[in-house]
Amino acid sequence: MPEIDLYALPELLPPGAPAMGLDVGARTVGLAISDRTRTIASPLITVHRKKFTRDAAAIAAQVAGRSAAALIFGLPVNMDGAEGPRCQSVRQFARNLDRTMALPYAFWDERLSTVAVERLLIGEADMTRKRRAEVVDKAAAAWILQGALDALKAGAPQEPPPHSTA
Repeated sequence: MPEIDLYALPELLPPGAPAMGLDVGARTVGLAISDRTRTIASPLITVHRKKFTRDAAAIAAQVAGRSAAALIFGLPVNMDGAEGPRCQSVRQFARNLDRTMALPYAFWDERLSTVAVERLLIGEADMTRKRRAEVVDKAAAAWILQGALDALKAGAPQEPPPHSTA
């Protein structure tokens, strides 16, 4: 299924079906899941990337086990709003994953999500560096998913990031 505008997703999803958030990095993919009302995002797991087929199978298992009906990928847009190589990598990962499981998917601007989560884990949770490393990716996925869910509830479209010129 091709990429869907975030604001079109609710019309495509069955009632009570959660959405899954993904924070795709070079070494890991953080996963988060929404509740069935798509109001609250919760961290789920971190997939340590090895080979795409193994990574896709791990994600598909979580999608099936949680009955997720859509995927929302964090898009690492540059601070100036432009898309660079990291965005291209995430978009390619999403297209490749789409070939293995035909779920609607959308992107959400994830600028500073990992920084915000790191600050929260240090300041509020007072976590050690080792413990933060274990949870930051799935927590960032939850942060991304929560931002998208909040935008859907508010009904105010996020300005779409421009497509890469690189």
